[in-house]
Amino acid sequence: MAKHEQQAYERLGAKVLTLPDVIAQSVGFMGPVFSSAFVIPLVVGVISASGKGGGVASPLSVLIAAVGVFAIGAIVSRYAKEVHAAGSLYDYVTRGLGERTGTAAGWLYYIGVTVLMTGLLLLIGGYLESTLQAEFKVDPLPAWAWTLLVIALIAVVLYFGVRVSVRSQLVLALVSIVVVTIFFIVVIVKLGSANSAKPFNPSSAADGWSGIFFGVLYGVLLFVGFETAANLAEETPKPDKHIPAAVMITAGIATVFFLLAAYVEVAGFHYSLKTLTAAAGAPLFALGAPASAGGYGGTWIDRLLELVVFFDMLAVAIGCAVSASRGIFAMARDRRIPGVLATVSRRHDSPFGATIFLIGASLLTLAADEWWPSLFALPNTPHYFSLFAWGSTFGGFALVVVYLLMAVGSLRSFASSPGRVRLVVSAVIAIAITAGAIFGSFYKVTSPTIYAPWIALAVLVIGFASTFVTRARRSASSELSDLTKSTA
Repeated sequence: MAKHEQQAYERLGAKVLTLPDVIAQSVGFMGPVFSSAFVIPLVVGVISASGKGGGVASPLSVLIAAVGVFAIGAIVSRYAKEVHAAGSLYDYVTRGLGERTGTAAGWLYYIGVTVLMTGLLLLIGGYLESTLQAEFKVDPLPAWAWTLLVIALIAVVLYFGVRVSVRSQLVLALVSIVVVTIFFIVVIVKLGSANSAKPFNPSSAADGWSGIFFGVLYGVLLFVGFETAANLAEETPKPDKHIPAAVMITAGIATVFFLLAAYVEVAGFHYSLKTLTAAAGAPLFALGAPASAGGYGGTWIDRLLELVVFFDMLAVAIGCAVSASRGIFAMARDRRIPGVLATVSRRHDSPFGATIFLIGASLLTLAADEWWPSLFALPNTPHYFSLFAWGSTFGGFALVVVYLLMAVGSLRSFASSPGRVRLVVSAVIAIAITAGAIFGSFYKVTSPTIYAPWIALAVLVIGFASTFVTRARRSASSELSDLTKSTA
């Protein structure tokens, strides 16, 4: 391609990110503390739609899920050595299954992340209002106003560039993880002789291996987003080395943390599913309560945990925004979606068009929360939480479907590559784990949650259909030499 033609492809800013920065993106998006507070009860099975889960053996479910995550990570790492563009997941599927399927996957992936982000912003607003009321008996702002402030914060962070974004995530996620890890260790020490290997024994699961594998289906959701460092490849000086390292390091950090969290949340409630069920809405905070209330902390410990969970939610929101903005930018640059979304801020080299889109989507979701109270409503549940629950289901399902497509495509992409046996094994494991998670998204799920996977599949179909009417061009990752480099 001629030089002037290459320049027609919009580009992001200078390659300023280091390995810790891209690790921060993956860890921040994944939100280990947030997930340990609200998702592990799904793994246990005490609040899942199917009523099945790992039960007391939930740490074993997490361990098996981690094997699948490392398999997905191996595939992402292999692709990352060759594709160095923003929006890498969309490029990966394109390389394996062709442009039409790749475009459909891009639609699903980045709409999924956007919906996940907008639902989380509502949750943050509601969380702030309810926590301040419960702990300090004050109500300075309604939930919608807190959400509006967080939307403004996200806009500022995105506008001032990726380094500000990832450094914010690094601080927020690091503080949260350190504080909660120390608390988990304190709980284990206080348990003393009550500690047991029972959570790693399959016979501890009430439903046996069936329950354990249902726990695995939900366990995969704990790790969703661990691969999002790949979306920053274009802003990293050594993407072929830093992105694979970030993905696998994040998977390792997450595995250790989630195993610790699952063990503490089972052992801390004395291996009693009845006790854990009673605290299923917020088991982390129940463990942080004073001893008189059955916990292992105190009033200020609980407040500290509430604060770091808030920090982690902010990190997740920023991570979602960074990932979605880069992916939307990349797809718009390739004209898979309107090209105006590829507009770049010349002052800060940030994806301006994509940022405007994300802020607009966030404001529309906030308006829906305020003025459409029946939308995806759940009984006896604040509407902001209902929209978050639906959005997180949609987003998690969307990402898992893209993982499945990427794994299937890798069998074609690397059919004759060095180390193909290892990659085939990784692909088979990844396909099995993700297909199971997709099954779990439908099994016994009731309305309105069941609409999430069906609408996600509709988005996939619409994305595929769009390829027959849009005038796309060859992807930047195949046209710009610095965005493609084989290091195999």
